[in-house]
Amino acid sequence: MLSFENDYSEGAHPQVLKALSDTNLVQQPGYGEDEYCLRAKEKIRECCQCPDADIYFLVGGTQTNAVVIDALLSGTEGVVAAETGHVAVHEAGAIEYTGHKVLTLPERDGKIRAEDLEAFLSSFFADSTCAHMVYPGAVYISHPTEYGSLYSLKELEALKRVCSSFGLPLFLDGARLGYGLASLSADVALMDLCRLCDAFYIGGTKVGALCGEAVVFPHGAPKRFFTHVKQHGALLAKGRLLGVQFDALFTDGLYFQLSRHAIEMAEYMKQGFAKRGFAFFRVSPTNQQFVILENGLLRRLEKRVRFSFWQPYDGERSVVRFATSWATRPEDVDALMALLDGI
Repeated sequence: MLSFENDYSEGAHPQVLKALSDTNLVQQPGYGEDEYCLRAKEKIRECCQCPDADIYFLVGGTQTNAVVIDALLSGTEGVVAAETGHVAVHEAGAIEYTGHKVLTLPERDGKIRAEDLEAFLSSFFADSTCAHMVYPGAVYISHPTEYGSLYSLKELEALKRVCSSFGLPLFLDGARLGYGLASLSADVALMDLCRLCDAFYIGGTKVGALCGEAVVFPHGAPKRFFTHVKQHGALLAKGRLLGVQFDALFTDGLYFQLSRHAIEMAEYMKQGFAKRGFAFFRVSPTNQQFVILENGLLRRLEKRVRFSFWQPYDGERSVVRFATSWATRPEDVDALMALLDGI
């Protein structure tokens, strides 16, 4: 059965698995103090051109979002996010579980606009009753967004100006960051994120790792962040598991090679859908493609292919997502198109 359900269906890239196997019996200190974590951090700092960045390795995206956001906020604060943001929709209230409200703004192609953020913050702080409300304490964005769209450099700079004017940290969810950086439409690089974000993470789980996210604090981590991680149950005794993987991913540009491959496969798939007259719900320059399917076709296709139902489009059609990954092969896309031709 073909699968375009997500970008983490496979385990890990063979080079990552080899690195884990090759280092398996080497004794190392725990809790991220091993040589592999230290080496991976240096490689990431070099890629980011940010030698003073604090870097921590966590296991998965929801865990990372919850830990970082909780560390950035005080007990009276919430985090601002797009109404379609992952923390607002698909994390089962993980942020609220830590005691912080998600304060949502309207989305525009999955993104927060600087003017909407400024209007919201200005209105909040001008309200004489704001002391009775949850204070906005940080801003969350994802890049790529949940709809596969990207922030332009100009948009990020505008958001940063608003955040700075109100003294709020900007946190970027990079679960699929590799695919955002590799997109043919991208004009944002890791160095830009170090300049414009107070925290972001480089997703490994969806880009070739067995698991793992690398959190980058370009200007220094929140006070006692290590202890904060442990309080959340997010600190691995065998931190080497994450360090080995990121060391492999950031050796000889592997992370970026895998990301580019997924984008190439997404573009190939997009061309196939377009050639067959399928409409797209939103234009995505990344590895997630949102296609409008007639419901009868959807039911027939799902017997042969795994993909994600996204939302109803109208009474007769639905929006579904097809995702490519570092492991997608051209023959997988060809097989999908052959099925569409036959169904």
